[in-house]
Amino acid sequence: MQETPYGDTSKIINVFTKEYGIIGIMAKGAMNIKSHLRSTTMKLTYGIFNIYYKKGKLSPLVSVDILNPLKKIKSDITLISYATYLIDLVSQILKQSPNAEIYNDFIYSLLKIEEGLNPMVITNILEVKLLDYLGVGLNLTSCIVCGNKKDIVTLTSEKGGLICKNCYQGERIMPISVIKVINMYYLVDIKSISKLAIKDNIIHEINNFLINYYDDYTGLYLKSKDFLKTIAKL
Repeated sequence: MQETPYGDTSKIINVFTKEYGIIGIMAKGAMNIKSHLRSTTMKLTYGIFNIYYKKGKLSPLVSVDILNPLKKIKSDITLISYATYLIDLVSQILKQSPNAEIYNDFIYSLLKIEEGLNPMVITNILEVKLLDYLGVGLNLTSCIVCGNKKDIVTLTSEKGGLICKNCYQGERIMPISVIKVINMYYLVDIKSISKLAIKDNIIHEINNFLINYYDDYTGLYLKSKDFLKTIAKL
């Protein structure tokens, strides 16, 4: 959810929905300190928004039933940064058209971060899944140059995919173990993740690959990603 002040006491909030994508909601009086809407219309609110829906217009807000207060995320600047980036990233896709699968993956990603799972890994998993919707999905089954499915030696962001030994031209070698984990990211059901047992070097290798791949192929520049790039270098 994102918000914009409106007048002295009201605000407009943009809410992610499964059915309608991102919709604008008018929260009248929500900035008033005594309003019952004040705490439930802040950023990173996950709940059921009871509204009078008006297609293509601002929908008046009646009340909000909180499903999860996301207290852990809201109390940690690093987790807030990951959540903000995911909001910005998913917004780019949901603005085009509603998609229940993207919505679900996004919500489950936030909930897994709230549960205490590694935010970099969860973010990377969602990033891998969203590449298809951005039109630059990873081909993790064959060489990007010749189509060979055997003798794969690396995965490179420069060429945008797998490289076999016959097409290899000195690109940096990414271990096959790392490529297998990226493939797992693509296939895993985020909702079903209960624990993560991935070595730190593999986590950072994948994160750096995705930073470069997103920069090279998606055309997106999200300011919220800058802080996460700083974290990745620590």
